[in-house]
Amino acid sequence: MVAEAKKREIKEAHKRKKIMKERFKQEENIANAMVIWINEILPNWEVMRSTRRVRELWWQGLPPSVRGRVWSLAVGNELNITPELYEIFLSRAKERWKSFSETSSENDTEGVSVADREASLELIKLDISRTFPSLYIFQKGGPYHDVLHSILGAYTCYRPDVGYVQGMSFIAAVLILNLEEADAFIAFANLLNKPCQLAFFRVDHNMMLKYFATFEVFFEENLSKLFLHFKSYSLTPDIYLIDWIFTLYSKSLPLDLACRVWDVFCRDGEEFLFRTGLGILRLYEDILLQMDFIHIAQFLTKLPEDITSEKLFSCIAAIQMQNSTKKWTQVFASVMKDIKEGDKNSSPALKS
Repeated sequence: MVAEAKKREIKEAHKRKKIMKERFKQEENIANAMVIWINEILPNWEVMRSTRRVRELWWQGLPPSVRGRVWSLAVGNELNITPELYEIFLSRAKERWKSFSETSSENDTEGVSVADREASLELIKLDISRTFPSLYIFQKGGPYHDVLHSILGAYTCYRPDVGYVQGMSFIAAVLILNLEEADAFIAFANLLNKPCQLAFFRVDHNMMLKYFATFEVFFEENLSKLFLHFKSYSLTPDIYLIDWIFTLYSKSLPLDLACRVWDVFCRDGEEFLFRTGLGILRLYEDILLQMDFIHIAQFLTKLPEDITSEKLFSCIAAIQMQNSTKKWTQVFASVMKDIKEGDKNSSPALKS
C-alpha cells in the first residue's frame, strides 16, 4: 500500500513538472512573440500584416499585451468614429437614462415598442448582469460595469436602427478587456457594421439563410457523415450557429480560447467564424454521431468546459474552406439569389 502511494506521488510529481514545463514554454513563446509584434510588425503594419510570417505568427495567438491594438488595426475604422463622437452619443445615452428614470418605472420597459430602438437603453441593464457572471467585473459594483453600460448605451443612440440586441454585451465586454473605453467603442461599432454581424443583429432573415446555406455547403464537404446525421433529424444550422455568431463564441467558449478565435477572425474575417463552427463539430463528431436531435441541440448550446485551444485549433486547421474550386466568398455569392418564403420555414429559429 505504501509502495502504491509512493508510485502515485511520483506520477503526480511528473505530471506537475510536465505542466509547469509546458507553461514556461508557452510564456516564453508569448514573450518572444510580443517582442516581434512590438518591434517589427506594428511599426510596419500595412507592409507586414499580409506576409506569410505574420499570418503564421497570428494563427498561434496574439500576445495579450498587443491583442487590443492588433484587433483595432485589423477591424479598422471605416465609420471614422472619433473619441469625441463617442462622448456625444454617450451624453445622449445619459440624457435618455435620466429621462427614463424620471418618467417611467423599470417595469414599464418590458412593453417597449420595437420601433423605438433607442428605448432599448433600459433593457441593457438586464443583459449586463448576465455577461461573464463568473468574472464578477461587469456586474453592478464591478470595475467594468459602468464602462460596459456606457458603450452599449452610446451604441444604441449611435445606431437606433439596430438598437440593443442580446449578445452585444459579450462582444463589448471582450473589447473592454483589451482596449481603452473610446477605442473599445470604435472597434465595437465597426465590428457590428461588418456584413455578417449586421445581418445577424438586424435579424435579416434573407441574409442569415444565405450564411446558413453557405455553411452547409462546407459542412457537407468536410464532415459528410455528421452532415447526413444532422439532416436525418432535420437539425438546421440556426439551432446552434445563431448563438455562436451573435456573441462571436465569447459566450460558448472559455474566454482565453474565445480571444484566440477572435485573433484569427480579425485576420480572416467572417469566414473564420463559420470555419470555427465546423472545427467544433469536427472536434465532437464521434460524440454527436451517437446523439439524437434533443441531445445534439443541448450539447452544442452548452459546450464542454474542458475544451482546449490546441485540440480546437487542430480541428479548425483540418477544415478546408474550399468547395471544388470555390472559396467561401465565391460560394456565398452564388448561393441562392432568391430565397423563397417556404425556405424560411425550414429553419425553426427563424420562424419568428
